[in-house]
Order: sequence, then C-alpha cells, then structure tokens
Amino acid sequence: MTDTNPSAGSGLAAHGLSRAFGSRTVLHDVSLDVPAGSVTGFLGANGAGKSTAIRIMLGLLRGGGRTVFFGRPLAAWGCPGLVVGAVLGGVAGHPSHRLHTHLAMVAAGMGLPERRVSQVLELVGLQEAARTRLSQLSLGMAQRAGIAQAMLGNPSVLILDEPGNGLDPHSLRWLRTFLRTLAGEGRAILVSSHLLADMEQLADRVVVLAEGRVVAQTTVRDIKARTGTVTAQSPDTARLVDLVRQAGATTETLEDDLVAITGLDRFTVGKLASAAALPLSWLDERQASLEDYYISVAQEEFHIP
Repeated sequence: MTDTNPSAGSGLAAHGLSRAFGSRTVLHDVSLDVPAGSVTGFLGANGAGKSTAIRIMLGLLRGGGRTVFFGRPLAAWGCPGLVVGAVLGGVAGHPSHRLHTHLAMVAAGMGLPERRVSQVLELVGLQEAARTRLSQLSLGMAQRAGIAQAMLGNPSVLILDEPGNGLDPHSLRWLRTFLRTLAGEGRAILVSSHLLADMEQLADRVVVLAEGRVVAQTTVRDIKARTGTVTAQSPDTARLVDLVRQAGATTETLEDDLVAITGLDRFTVGKLASAAALPLSWLDERQASLEDYYISVAQEEFHIP
C-alpha cells in the first residue's frame, strides 16, 4: 500500500455531499466515515443515491461537499490510483482487448511495471483468463477483472459499487473472503449494496441511505446486540404474560399458546420464570437482523405507516 498510515483514523471521510438534477435534489447533506481496517456497507434501495454519492466522492460527478482520503482531497495525492481503487461495474475497456493487454495499458498510465498485471490477476484468480477478450468475460469474471484493475496501485482505500449484482453463491463467497482479507491488511473498504443478507456477513459497519439522506450509521455488532423477539410457551400463559410485562416487556399472544416477547432477552425471561417457579415448555429468541434494522430506519423510503 502507499504511505497513507492506514492505522490512523478514517481512510475515507465525506462531509456534506449534495447533488441536484434540475429541480430534484437527490443527495441531502450526506456525510460518512470509512475507517481503515474495516468494511463499511453503504446500504440503500435502488435509486437511494448510493452511486451518485460514490461518484461525487471520486470526483467523477460535480456536487456539494468535501471528501478526503486519509485527510487529504484525492486531487492532492500525486497519483490517485495509488491511494484509492474503485469498481463501478465490471471492467471498462475496449471489448476486443484482451484482459492482460487492457490492464497493462492501465498500469502504464499509472507508471507501474507490467509485472504488476500478473500479480493482480493471480490475486483475483484470473490467471487463466489473461488472454480472454473483455467482451468474452462472464459477469463474475468481469467483476473480478474490475477488482484487479482497482488493485493495480495497491491502494489503501477500495470502493465497490454493487459488486454482488448477478454473482452466483460461489462468487459471492469469494468476494466476501477477498474483501475481509484486504480489510485485515488495514485497508478502508466501502461497499454499496442492496443485498442485505450478504452485507450482514461482510460488513463491520453500515451507513444507511434513504431518499438521498443518511438515516443511520452504526456497527453490525451493535445491530446484533439489539434485543430481538423472544418466543415462549408455558402451561400458564396468563401468568407468563403478567410476569414479563411487570419486567417491562411487551407481549403478543400467538397460536398454540405461544407468547412473543419484546424488550427482554431469553436469558432474562428464563430467569424470571425460574424465580417464579413457572414451567416453560418452549423458549427461543430471534436476534435482530440487518434486514430488520434496515427496514426500521428506512421506513420513509418505503412509505410504511
């Protein structure tokens, strides 16, 4: 990596990003941080403004606000490609060019030796596709080729816009493992996506964008630590309900005398029942998921009453 001191704070920090197309404002004062050594998920439905925000961060689209990479604007770095790599949808190049030839041209433009091409192709597992024309790459291979291009300069910041689109389960697993490895090396990684189940396994932190506004920034660990829904069953349903309500929980009686309890975890419910000598024939807990959290903070986007 370049000498960007990846242990020091945010690898990428965006402040007050805004953008309007005509009379329609699509980004409203968007600010976010991407710490070094972590994967930050940039979440939002299609049309929420994720791609627009990313292009403004990279200077590819005009807009309000300021973005710095390890404390400096991208233009202040001598060779931006040595600081940040970006994947904005596969690999862009002439469709008749062979993959190795295309990457060699990009590397030359960055002042890098041609041997770096073979290194990044090996890094993403595309050695055997080196002579394949860009037009003949499968969707999964094109995504890997885009990552190879982004990694040519061995950057400390990596930005990927919807990299999981169209990938099969094996490719998604490879992508998760690869990005986790890069984060473990101290890089700051920002991944935009609407694939919540996949991001729950990949990201350390999430930034949620809804209708052009950041509505939440938190860690996946904090989301999982939130109390989920406990399901319990007892021969004395009325007594169980009264017991947990006295402890501050809310309840909903389900079929088969099951009781859904929110506000307490299953350990607390079990202790309360034991102390009251109340037998339980069922006790289970479903933790809050990233999808649950996303829906709760992005309700306005879906117009949920």
